[in-house]
Amino acid sequence: MSFSVAVAGASGYAGGEALRLLLGHPDARIGTLTAHSNAGSTLGEHHPHLRALADRVLAPTSAENLAGHDVVVLGLPHGASGAIAAELGDDVIVIDLGADHRLTDADAWAQFYGGDHAGSWPYGLPELLHAGETTAKAQRGKLTGALRIAVPGCNVTAITLGLQPGIAAGLIEPTDLVAVLANGYSGAGKTLKSQYLASEAFGSAMPYGVGGVHRHTPEIEQNLRVAGARDVTISFTPTLVPMARGILATATARLAPGVDPSQVRAAWEAAYADEPFVHLLPHVPGRPAQWPTTAAVLGANTALVQVVVDERAGRVVTVTAIDNLVKGTAGGALQSLNLALGLPETTGLTTNGVAP
Repeated sequence: MSFSVAVAGASGYAGGEALRLLLGHPDARIGTLTAHSNAGSTLGEHHPHLRALADRVLAPTSAENLAGHDVVVLGLPHGASGAIAAELGDDVIVIDLGADHRLTDADAWAQFYGGDHAGSWPYGLPELLHAGETTAKAQRGKLTGALRIAVPGCNVTAITLGLQPGIAAGLIEPTDLVAVLANGYSGAGKTLKSQYLASEAFGSAMPYGVGGVHRHTPEIEQNLRVAGARDVTISFTPTLVPMARGILATATARLAPGVDPSQVRAAWEAAYADEPFVHLLPHVPGRPAQWPTTAAVLGANTALVQVVVDERAGRVVTVTAIDNLVKGTAGGALQSLNLALGLPETTGLTTNGVAP
């Protein structure tokens, strides 16, 4: 099943990663590539590693230039996808790598992003558990045959995958959640700001979005409500660390009253036992646990998860590692696209990282 795909915002990190993965997909044919301020330049000027497309000239981003393809991937800044998507027909699959169509609550959009809400699309996290589920059948059903897909935020993916089995099983208190993340700089995009310069970043860690203001907060809350939480309260603090890619998310939650700590791990095992891309690492009693690392998922559409109980504190501790540009963005998009097209979910994707 061959399909043509156009990529808007091809000069950015997300658009470039989408192209890298699409080049490895056996059924994808790369069509028009567009950009805004970089229109007229070649892709190789921005992504010299994409040799197969290095000579492609970037066209201006417009619905007219994106038309005529089976699939359109929008790697545009937040707030820019809605208008373009509205001009594309119902006969094309549109995948939004930005935030415009993730939130179902227009008030939450207004509070965290501002402007008009573009509406919500089927949510591109195939592993998202729904209340009462032990496996993510319902979410995959929403993506199968979908013509519009909203790709999750990268931080959201890491935190959701870490915590949702405990929420769905009723094992943890959703109103006492804490998440602290170490994030690679590519998650901040290519914007030229002084705090993103190598001279500022090397040898330094820098928190951002502190105090409940990060735009991914309502999306995390939304996902955990889908998983069965009535109310969600999360303190979420991302921190930029000196690496190009990766997220290491440590998320903790208080055990629900009456829960036997020895039964906690079984919920994570049940949720991820058959998942091709989400792997619960071994933790054999009497032996050191294996812990996720960002190096182990570099370049892969893999999420590595570990869960333990801190009985002294009465809290469940989860650690999740993903590549923010793959499982956190472009890989999750391609995984969801495969479902939309009726292809095997793993087509064109790898679980193997490139460490060291």
